[in-house]
Amino acid sequence: MMKNALLASLQDQISNFADIADLTSLMTSLKDKKVVMLGEASHGTHEYYLWRAKISKVLIEEYGFNFVAVEGDWPPCYHVNRHVKNYEDAPTATYKALQAFERWPSWMWANWEVFEWTQWLRKYNKDVKPENRIGWYGLDVYSLWESLEAIMGYLQKEDPDAFQTAKEVMRCFEPYRDKDGGSYAFSTRLVPDGCQREVNKMLVEIRKKFARYEDDDEAAFSTEQNAIVAKNAEAYYRVMATGDEATWNIRDGHMMDTLTRLLDFHGPDAKGIVWAHNTHVGDASFTDMADQGLYNIGELARKQFGKEQVALIGFGSYQGSVLAGREWGAKVQKMEVPTASQDSWESMCAALGDQFYLNFEKMSADPEWQTKIPHRAIGVVYRPEYEQYGNYVPTVLPKRYDGFLFFKETKALHAMDSSVAANKTPETYPFGV
Repeated sequence: MMKNALLASLQDQISNFADIADLTSLMTSLKDKKVVMLGEASHGTHEYYLWRAKISKVLIEEYGFNFVAVEGDWPPCYHVNRHVKNYEDAPTATYKALQAFERWPSWMWANWEVFEWTQWLRKYNKDVKPENRIGWYGLDVYSLWESLEAIMGYLQKEDPDAFQTAKEVMRCFEPYRDKDGGSYAFSTRLVPDGCQREVNKMLVEIRKKFARYEDDDEAAFSTEQNAIVAKNAEAYYRVMATGDEATWNIRDGHMMDTLTRLLDFHGPDAKGIVWAHNTHVGDASFTDMADQGLYNIGELARKQFGKEQVALIGFGSYQGSVLAGREWGAKVQKMEVPTASQDSWESMCAALGDQFYLNFEKMSADPEWQTKIPHRAIGVVYRPEYEQYGNYVPTVLPKRYDGFLFFKETKALHAMDSSVAANKTPETYPFGV
């Protein structure tokens, strides 16, 4: 389709919004879904976090959604989960709960936007029966060491025999302990099997004895999840040593398995919300990722639950600022985001308005919509001067997502130092979740 025809088609589907009340048609389309995935074009943009929270709040309060699962590690997110569910053993201060986010990029979840959301969720849960409280969980696979430590702490109290098995696993990994798994990955070049046998043995033993861990069902579930994380993280880092792109599929496969486990844990009628980057949320089969044999959680969810049971909502912007690091592990900084490439979806959207929602229900059924057009994607590592060379994913937007929220100008997240109580509150806080 020619650009003018594309613009005309997009214009017909626009709903401008300034408040959540302006998104009634979107909320109506989401209310009966089993899974709603809310994306982001970067991990460091205020508007994405704010509007995901606003949408999630309505889904929880009015339509009975049971939990939010995010692109974060299981152990620190579970620590926050116990805080928002008001468990007696959890910290009562939100800043203390957010201290669990220690590994880079800690600012991705230790920020004022998440702080406000977490306080709202904790307050909401106080008036809900314990069994119906809304959870907040992590989907990711990176937390090898944190998951092993959580397993050790739980089993030492609950199951001394299984604790001995966990100690064997820890002894196997201990020589390669670091924060990003690189040392273990390198070691498997010499010993390809690494610690695979040990983590598999631990998972089998924990699952065999799972029924015995009954005092706290969710803590027992978390221990099993940490064992699964350890197993899949070991596989991830072992494959990483080969440079194989299959690590992407291991990671998103793990995210999908975790989402499924959470839905099962919350019962047959459970409904879940996912917060993750567009590259995970938007159906990969309508991008150039498919040409590389890659899939993601959005695509997997459509296949597993059926397209009619899943809503994939992308987020994007034209220009503004963002939090990111110039390389992995670098100090986070506020960066300017240049105007989007002229041949991108974002550039076309900028010609249509400042802030609006696109409903792709009619457009996705149109056989003419097959053109892959560049779609911006910014990660935790970002160099604006090189953006045109690696920050755009060729995408059939109306098929990759069910809907799209566009912001012409966005601003950076408000990072917080979760290690101290006396953070300086941003001038615009609270943001109005």
